[in-house]
Amino acid sequence: MIIKERLTLELNVSAPNFSLIDIYNREVSLEKYHGRKVLIGFFRHAGCPFCNLRTHFLQKEHEQLAALGLDMIFFFESRKDVMLRSTFHQGISPIPLVADPEKVWYESYGIEESAKKSRASHLTDFIQTAIRAKLKRLPLHLMAGKESFNTIPAEFLLDEQGVIRKIHYSNGLNDRMSIEHTYKSAKP
Repeated sequence: MIIKERLTLELNVSAPNFSLIDIYNREVSLEKYHGRKVLIGFFRHAGCPFCNLRTHFLQKEHEQLAALGLDMIFFFESRKDVMLRSTFHQGISPIPLVADPEKVWYESYGIEESAKKSRASHLTDFIQTAIRAKLKRLPLHLMAGKESFNTIPAEFLLDEQGVIRKIHYSNGLNDRMSIEHTYKSAKP
């Protein structure tokens, strides 16, 4: 068996550039964000309660962060059609949502696959997280297509020149970059 080594990104280097089409058929080019700070979030599948709670939380902060000069781009490993079936995901606009079922950009950004971390999160936090997601009427459903049980989320903060200033490769499915750090980074 050949084990492919995961490459991770480092601080103070330019983020891998992309020019893609989001699920709303809008062009999402990292170059077009030049001059603004950007939070790039890599999430699991469209039915993941851990990721949908985080997306919901960041969506609520979007307007304030945008006013400070920070935009957001979210990647999901789900197919576009799966994401568009969800009224929740449809309502996240104006934040671009990029469907990356082939995980091309997940690999480019060094997103981890870990059965151990995923299993530990599911054993310790799944029931409480699923209940919180249901109470907020967030989607919760099984995986479809090539979505993976083992995908571990990550978030990246870029400065106005597209240089990575903060990386958070999660240690579990509820482990995320602090919102305080995000606001601190967003301030001019």
